[in-house]
Amino acid sequence: MKIANKSEKDLYLFFIIAFAWSWLLWLPEVLWGIRLYLAPFGPTIAAFILTYINEGLDGVGRLFKRGIDFSFEKIWLIPIFLLMPTIIGLSLLLAILSGETAPSIHVLYQPWIIIPAFFYILFLGGPVAEEFGWRGYALDRLQKRYNALISSIILGIIWGLWHLPLFSMKGQEIYQNVPILGFILGTILLSILITWIYNNTGRSILAVILFHTMGNLSHFIFPTMATKLGGLYSIILNMIVVIIIIIIWGPRRMMRKKGYHLQSRHN
Repeated sequence: MKIANKSEKDLYLFFIIAFAWSWLLWLPEVLWGIRLYLAPFGPTIAAFILTYINEGLDGVGRLFKRGIDFSFEKIWLIPIFLLMPTIIGLSLLLAILSGETAPSIHVLYQPWIIIPAFFYILFLGGPVAEEFGWRGYALDRLQKRYNALISSIILGIIWGLWHLPLFSMKGQEIYQNVPILGFILGTILLSILITWIYNNTGRSILAVILFHTMGNLSHFIFPTMATKLGGLYSIILNMIVVIIIIIIWGPRRMMRKKGYHLQSRHN
């Protein structure tokens, strides 16, 4: 009971630190348009702080290693790199086929910008700043108490709420063009997809960092949110994929390998 209470307390502390760090550092951008690039790092900072307090430098080393370990089954590189571009690209295509004017797709004229955009998004666009925390720390603890689906939904709601200050920032069109409830529904669905990737790659933080990067990069390549129906089609397609995953892999662990335990690697 004491261990469970300690884990639960650490989870609450994680969310408090993650929100406090990010929201306080986002405040100058909300009020005065001054961007502090360390603001999105709240979840990762919180994860490393609490890991150091509870497990020392050895624990910090293990957490960091999961962010660079490429030893998961390479078949998972297919959904990691192709699933989100397919969903977002198809959403844009459906919006255009529904009669909307096609937005300008800049990468058609400057394809080389995809590479620097990938690395900018990777390090400063959310994935590295968030995934050591959301998945590497919080998801592990949630899954000790709930099944994979419920854990994903809880984390997806919290993840969506964490983004709320961005809806008040200038120049954040992707947030200003989406209803808040619609956005949170999107983070819930994406959270389920990330849990599926995470659990099937042996709790690899690197895998979900790459998947998160491709999700954000897909919106850069395909300006789906510049259309009226693109966001709706994206939600529908994400929901279809999530339903298929739950039917095939199951809601408990979202894994098909019998006897494969979530804690089998990277302990």
